[in-house]
Order: sequence, then C-alpha cells, then structure tokens
Amino acid sequence: MRVYRGRRGDRETDRAATAAMLAETGESGVPALRVWAPGRSLAFGRRDARADGYARATAAAREHGFPPVERSVGGRAVAYAASTLAFARAVPLADARTGLNDRYESAVGTLVAALRDAGADVERGEPPASYCPGDYSVRVAGGGKVAGIAQRVRGDSALVSGCVTVAERGPIRAVLRPVYDALAVPFDPDSVGSVARAGGPDDPAAVRDALEAGFVGDRDAEVRDVTDLSVDRDG
Repeated sequence: MRVYRGRRGDRETDRAATAAMLAETGESGVPALRVWAPGRSLAFGRRDARADGYARATAAAREHGFPPVERSVGGRAVAYAASTLAFARAVPLADARTGLNDRYESAVGTLVAALRDAGADVERGEPPASYCPGDYSVRVAGGGKVAGIAQRVRGDSALVSGCVTVAERGPIRAVLRPVYDALAVPFDPDSVGSVARAGGPDDPAAVRDALEAGFVGDRDAEVRDVTDLSVDRDG
C-alpha cells in the first residue's frame, strides 16, 4: 500500500492531490492512503449549498474563523479545526457496481479499532441531532460524534474518506450551532465529540499514526510525500 503524507500548499491543489491518488490507484491496482490535517475550514455539502440559508451559514462560518468551502462528497456541514484529521483510502475496483456497503463496513470497523488502539473509548454509532448525520459514524462510547465516513466511486477505483475530530471540540460546537440554525437543520452541540474526550490522545500526529497502522494492517507500506503526486486542478 502506498501511504502519502503531508499537505499541498492550497486547498484546491490539495484536493487535486487526493483525486490524483485515486486515479493512480485505478491505473496501478495498488491501494493508497492519506491521513492529514487539512487546516481550519467549514466544508459544506451540495444540499447545504442549495439551502435558502446558505449565505447566512457561510457568513457565520467566517465570523467564527472557519473559511467556508464546498465538497463534492458527503452530507451536511462539517467543521475542521486545526487538529482535525482527514483520511482517504483509495482501493482498486474490478466492478464498480459492487462492494459499496462492504467498503463502508470495513472502514468503520477499521476506524473504531484504530482509535481504540490509541486509547479512545469509541464505538460505531450516531448521536441524535448530530452534524453531518450518516449510518457510518463513530462516536465516544455513549456520547458525541468523533468521525464520519463518505465514499466516492469511479470506474476503476473507490475513495473511502472521512474526518476525525481529535480535539478542539469547543470551537467546533460554537461554529456549527449558528451554521445549522441558518440551514434550518436540527443540531445538538452535545453531539460533538472528540478523540481526546473519548480518552485518547489530543496530538494529531499520534492519531494519524494509529489510523495509518489500522488501515495499512499487515500490508507493506511504501511511504511517499504527497508532493510526489502529479495534480490536475481541473481533474
């Protein structure tokens, strides 16, 4: 498995690097993984961008110091603090029409196991009135959401991705309340959890190492820098 580390200089180029990783996996048949800190932002989904209150929601994000961005996969708005990690696992496909649920199940199981190995008391599940609700989420045992998973499929490969709230729960709660109010979507600030709140480390590097170990498993890891990927901003 190829493991890419680091972040490209700006958000669009960094996003293109993940797309390049996915394309590379489709062409080579070699799975790949990224775990990185994208930086502070508030990522809105397509449904958010069509909502009547979207302009108010993006204004609220800016006021709280979270630059708004739009993403092509996933559901509702997600806040990335400075310590929040993103992960993306690219897998080759023989048939793009099969395996969707299996990939989701594998990812959520791996994520729970990796965070437990790091010392966090987490479980699969979604607290009520959570941000970006979905069936494949991880939460503090009996508490707030720590991570969610999305998936993108192309003809020869699939990208299973998500984000993990390591710490900085307070700023995330503070920004998501007015954002979700503007979007007229139910949200409970207590639904926000973190790895640190679950008893795990508050150090993103330690959590990154745990996630890499979990997703690589017993495969040989070929570690590369993300700048090795040839990016196409239009691709």
